[in-house]
Amino acid sequence: MTTTEPFTTTELIVSVAARALAGKDRVFAGVGLPTLAVDLACRTSNPDIELIYESGVCGAHPEAMAEGIADSVVVSGAESVVSMASLFGYVLQGGNVDVGFLGAGQIDRYGSLNTSFIGDWDKPTVRLPGAGGAVEIMPNAGEVFVVMRRHDPSAFPAELDFCTSPSPVRAREAGVGIMPRGRGVTKVFTSLGVLSRSGPFDELELTSVHAGVTVDEVRAATGWDLRVSPELTVTEPPTAHEIDLLRNEIDKVRLYLR
Repeated sequence: MTTTEPFTTTELIVSVAARALAGKDRVFAGVGLPTLAVDLACRTSNPDIELIYESGVCGAHPEAMAEGIADSVVVSGAESVVSMASLFGYVLQGGNVDVGFLGAGQIDRYGSLNTSFIGDWDKPTVRLPGAGGAVEIMPNAGEVFVVMRRHDPSAFPAELDFCTSPSPVRAREAGVGIMPRGRGVTKVFTSLGVLSRSGPFDELELTSVHAGVTVDEVRAATGWDLRVSPELTVTEPPTAHEIDLLRNEIDKVRLYLR
């Protein structure tokens, strides 16, 4: 059931991302908007998600919204807490994560991510938080979801300013090492729509536009010649229930909601 109640772009992005988690089992959740999306999914589309956090928490059942991967709320009621070495070595690299859920500063047409800096290497315009666990999540999770608040050519450039987390395409082009076990980025949720990839070597294509947004607007905001799915849809807006949960139960302090 949709709603005519006003909603923000962030609420739209999070609601759409939460619905995409339906049917997924183990989700490695990043901080920020991924935190909101997995929390909302647990209350709506998928109450059986097994949440994993980078701090070593598996089977998390946070009693409140996590404000970071080391927030004590992710430990309370968790099914297990292991060392980070065990988490990455056995859980993630062992192929036991279905979806890695990340944010990024930049993303390219094949799903490589930049979370290091924007601008020139010697004099960057913006310093970003760095790889964190994303460099391991990208190759080892079955697939990766990415949320992007902005959708413009600087966030979706033809060439990344720096590649922090390479896609399977970049890994293949490098010609060394072991190929990633996962498909890389399969969904990107943005302020304009949803971009998707199917196979590990496919390009991102536009599969959904938000209401009031045109295909031409999305393509103009993308730094490469963006492909458009022949089955393009219009994004379903958040329901009144989803909005109420986000505002009044999940992010009551407006840490991530804007």
